[in-house]
Amino acid sequence: MRAMLADAGLTEADLLNTPDLPYDEVERDTWVAAGRSARSLAQNCSGKHAAMLATCRVNGWDTATYLDPQHPLQRAMVATLEDLAGEPVAATAVDGCGAPVMAVSLGGLSRAFGRVASAADGTPEAEVAAAMRAHPELVGGTRRDVTALMRGTDGLVAKDGAESVYAVGLADGRGLALKVADGGQRARPVVLAAVLRRLGVASDAYGRLEDAPVLGHGDPVGAVVAVGLDAGTAG
Repeated sequence: MRAMLADAGLTEADLLNTPDLPYDEVERDTWVAAGRSARSLAQNCSGKHAAMLATCRVNGWDTATYLDPQHPLQRAMVATLEDLAGEPVAATAVDGCGAPVMAVSLGGLSRAFGRVASAADGTPEAEVAAAMRAHPELVGGTRRDVTALMRGTDGLVAKDGAESVYAVGLADGRGLALKVADGGQRARPVVLAAVLRRLGVASDAYGRLEDAPVLGHGDPVGAVVAVGLDAGTAG
């Protein structure tokens, strides 16, 4: 992260995302044990913010106001999302990290990921997909299910999100997106694995995604499983 910022002539002080502890439980415990406090660099959206800042520097845009919805960066992001999703952004709010967050439908989100995953060589979308496939740990860290999914599934790109959103793009152009209504994360990878299985997608990551025990006094007493998924649901 520091290297990315340094390449653009920037430092952690230029990050405007909300300071936080690391998202990964193991890393967070290590961070706290070392007496470290919340920092923008440690927050799980710091990479996104560093990339936004680097884009501003490349284009000669102001870096101090990059989170303003009317900033050239944010307008460009809206235009790109609308192009990929094939629909207009319905609303813009403020994400937990402080950045503008743009709302599209699940259908639009799935179209966007399908287009990125199947983009022609030499396009910006293809470069993004290639980077995600080559370095999935930079998308989701080393221990998250989205990283295991990309590592274990040929041609797939994916990203999990807040409030239990999951989006996947396949190399053949298909895309899918899901949202667990109550925002609970526990069912999210289980449901996604069930949908991908229904679509006939081969993956070595299903064991990781479907490992969702329900614990009682620290011992497994049940499990979260996907039920009632028919062909129409997964189409």
